[in-house]
Amino acid sequence: MTADSPNPHARCFIRTWGAEFVAPGTVRFRLWAPNEAAVTLRLDGTDHPMDRDEDGWFETVRSAVQAGAEYCYVLGDGSVVPDPASRAQAGDVHGPSVVFDPTRYRWRTPDWPGRPWEEAVISEIHIGTFTEAGTFRAAIDRLPHLAETGITAVEIMPVAQFAGTRGWGYDGVLLYAPHNAYGTPDDFKAFVDAAHGLGLMVFLDVVFNHFGPDGNHLHNYAEDFFHAERHTPWGAAIAYEKPAVRRFFVENALYWLTEFHLDGLRLDAVDHVIDEESETEILVEIAQEVRAQVTDRPVHLATEDNRNITALHERDPDGQVVLHTAEWNDDLHNVAHAIATGESEGYYIDFAEDHWGKYARALAEGYAYQGEVSRFAGNTPRGEPSAHLPPTAFVDFIQNHDQIGNRAFGERLLDLAEHEIVEVQTAILLLSPHVPLLFMGEEYGETRPFCFFTDFRGELADAVREGRRREFIHFAAFNGSPDELWQIPDPNAESTFQASKLDWAKLETEAGRTWNAFVRALLAVRHARIVPLLKGAGGNAGKVLLADDGAIAVDWTLNGGRLELRANLSAEARALPALTGEVIYRHGPEGASPGPDRLAGHSIVAAVAPLQE
Repeated sequence: MTADSPNPHARCFIRTWGAEFVAPGTVRFRLWAPNEAAVTLRLDGTDHPMDRDEDGWFETVRSAVQAGAEYCYVLGDGSVVPDPASRAQAGDVHGPSVVFDPTRYRWRTPDWPGRPWEEAVISEIHIGTFTEAGTFRAAIDRLPHLAETGITAVEIMPVAQFAGTRGWGYDGVLLYAPHNAYGTPDDFKAFVDAAHGLGLMVFLDVVFNHFGPDGNHLHNYAEDFFHAERHTPWGAAIAYEKPAVRRFFVENALYWLTEFHLDGLRLDAVDHVIDEESETEILVEIAQEVRAQVTDRPVHLATEDNRNITALHERDPDGQVVLHTAEWNDDLHNVAHAIATGESEGYYIDFAEDHWGKYARALAEGYAYQGEVSRFAGNTPRGEPSAHLPPTAFVDFIQNHDQIGNRAFGERLLDLAEHEIVEVQTAILLLSPHVPLLFMGEEYGETRPFCFFTDFRGELADAVREGRRREFIHFAAFNGSPDELWQIPDPNAESTFQASKLDWAKLETEAGRTWNAFVRALLAVRHARIVPLLKGAGGNAGKVLLADDGAIAVDWTLNGGRLELRANLSAEARALPALTGEVIYRHGPEGASPGPDRLAGHSIVAAVAPLQE
């Protein structure tokens, strides 16, 4: 096969928006600009008029176009904007887009069959700080470590291009273009390819609830893309009911899954994806189209939703996923964090009381808040019953990008809590039948911070810096002192970004090797003894036997066995309900064995019992 011969394993998703090769050398350019009477395509410096239809779509088809050609759109007032559906940018988010041929990448794992959801153990990573180089290609070298640890999926924080070179990714404005500071689209594909070669799934975090504050030009030519009268925390709400807008987001999900061969998506903050005017809610339509169109392997969709609802995750009568696969379970994190640190400010106020009951309930039933009144939510009810969902409908974590990075100094849990408590909580996380997620470096005990960082300029940089500091003015640690607040790292300083990069040298220290061995042992038990019980496991599986004074006991009736977990997070021995099954894991102080119905301080034991006929 020569470099110019057809690629038998090409993966290309043809979109409604943007630039698409319709034949060799022939490209169709398409933009929805209902506010404009005329739009011109500027292709490699030459202007070409575009045809307009009655719905505001502009289109032109050009021949003799080479991959790599630069283009942009010229509006009626002479302003020049990039393609909002650009696959790649020549430079920043304000500059020209690049015609990109997705069929040129030659996949090494074209027949990757995917993995079932119950096998998922997720490592959440940020490409820019995962390695010193901060690129897709550099990240490939660290994938074998994840696979050897027992991790089976990598979840990448958003990569859609945003302003500047560094940021978390949640301020993306060109949602089809991988951020070019990380590499090219083909570099991203090579990362996915390498992961698949190691048996790792790859998920991508996508943001469908807003665009970033710098580089979103849609307002200039498509005002109807937004609801001027309705707002989210980040600006005008998106008009998902408009057909062109709807296709932009539905096709974006399909694009990442097909063209980049991804195994799933995590949809950020869907409680702000408000679509009350459509016959079919857009979150439902996205899931329906994904299920209908991506059928060559299992595809998994996770949501983040502060409402604690279940409608998006209901199963069919056979227990199969219908729409979205799982929900990020903030409740589990929040109560675990409150227990480990004693913190009760901000959203932790809801978990300062009855935290043992909430911890056990979140493990047994999913949500801790299932309609109870939330103080943080203004003394209003939050959530709905969730016990009927299977345990695998919840993604649990005791650390993630938000819960670390939204702290003033980005501290990790090992710097905030007793080592022994973090050990027990890690074991609970990895042995529960929910799907566990670790934040990058957590598998070897990373203690470097992960701070909030951006790369804005001018007044926007000032606003972000000051806004960040104002967020913490009422926290007790700062006592309202301006001098204390000035110690918070400047999000726009490159030093804040650099300080957030992983310290891979720690993995080679005694502490790093010890912690990684601890996680590896837990995951070996999970894969051998717990995962086989999860396929086909139904709802109403969990039962709280005890939740009091540092001790929790939860049983789950799964498919083919009962998983029994007993944990003591206090320093003193506690009485717990007896185990009936075979012990599959035990962790605690050496030589401490207070008796068959008691558990030493800072200990955990798990067992599996056969189900009664």
